[in-house]
Amino acid sequence: MIWEQSRAMISRWQQLYRRHKPAAAAAQLIIGCVLLLGAISYTRRPPAIPTIDVERGEFLDALEIRGEIKALESIGVAAPAEAGDLQILKIASDGTRVNKGDAIVEFDKVKTEQDFAQYRSLLKYATADIEQARAQARLTEEQDLTAVSKARYDLQSTQLDASKKEIVSKIDGAEALLKVEDAKQALKQAEEKLRSDRAASQATIDGKIEASKKAAFDLQRAQKALSKMTLRAPVAGIVSLVLVSRMDGPNTPFKPGDRAWPGAPIAELPDTSSLRVAARVDETERGRLALNQPVTVHLDAIPDRQFTGKIEEISTIASEDYSAGWPIPRNFDLRIALAEFDARLRPGMTAQMTIIVDRIPNVLILPVHATFQKEGETFAYVWHGSKFRQQAIEVSRRSGDHVVVAKGLQAGDRVALQDPTAKE
Repeated sequence: MIWEQSRAMISRWQQLYRRHKPAAAAAQLIIGCVLLLGAISYTRRPPAIPTIDVERGEFLDALEIRGEIKALESIGVAAPAEAGDLQILKIASDGTRVNKGDAIVEFDKVKTEQDFAQYRSLLKYATADIEQARAQARLTEEQDLTAVSKARYDLQSTQLDASKKEIVSKIDGAEALLKVEDAKQALKQAEEKLRSDRAASQATIDGKIEASKKAAFDLQRAQKALSKMTLRAPVAGIVSLVLVSRMDGPNTPFKPGDRAWPGAPIAELPDTSSLRVAARVDETERGRLALNQPVTVHLDAIPDRQFTGKIEEISTIASEDYSAGWPIPRNFDLRIALAEFDARLRPGMTAQMTIIVDRIPNVLILPVHATFQKEGETFAYVWHGSKFRQQAIEVSRRSGDHVVVAKGLQAGDRVALQDPTAKE
């Protein structure tokens, strides 16, 4: 029964195929084309990872170094050395552009004004003391001179009486001689007292004069300090605040409320024409550099502009760089002069510099991250048909993030920028 039903169904399908034979052939043709196009599309599908085409071009062998903007010349602004305890009330912000005479720092001047008033009073009193000492010296002088005059008169009187000894008794003559000796002694004492009082008076006056000089000096110093309670820019420029050592944290500039010691450096006004980029290069790189070599400078704080310059100076002797860790390397100092000026330039800005040390024309150039290492061999992954194949290559030069391929690749090859065999 089932076999008969199957034969009847097959018979009906055969009748339908003979009746619609052209349409069935067309359907088969369409299905075949679709399958063929699908196969072609599969073999030409794009890679699933990023790739790059190998090209010929000029290879730039560049040296990348870091540096910092520094000023060769600058004018310092320091707290007055004549003042005592100083407290900052106002201070210009770092990087502020100022004109000559503009205020940079203002100190609290209450204490200095008090010192000025005190020293002025001391000078006034010292001057009065000098006049008083001189008046007292004149009075003492007059008294001593009077005493000397009286002693001389008494001496002369006794001498006159003694000259009469021939006409008086021996006893009276002897008494007269004794009186003469007493008068001489009194005159000598009066003259000694005159000299002593003169010296004492002069010493007192000299002491008063020294005290007056000290008071005048202190007053002058206080007056000078008072005039410097506001520090003004000696020239036009850009304020660069000086870092101050802190016991309780990192080094930072002075700020309002801080206390500064006399003579403390507070700010600098760098000469913008003397701004240079300072850097250090390793011993192995020193031989690749030369004076007047062109340099491209990118400043981290001015990302919208690229600067150019040239090597202005290379130190002839290497010095140890203790900031680079252990082992301590020996580096050469490098100084670069900028060809352009920008008002935003500030000392302390960090810079990334590129120095072209060699140019090689018409070579195959490949990014470093398109090359891979395995068992000591360098290779690239080349896209071939529908898959990547591993291709050994020979690298002849390397600089920064590019290499020169001497063998193994051709211009137009598409290579992977990632390892296609790596597991995700």
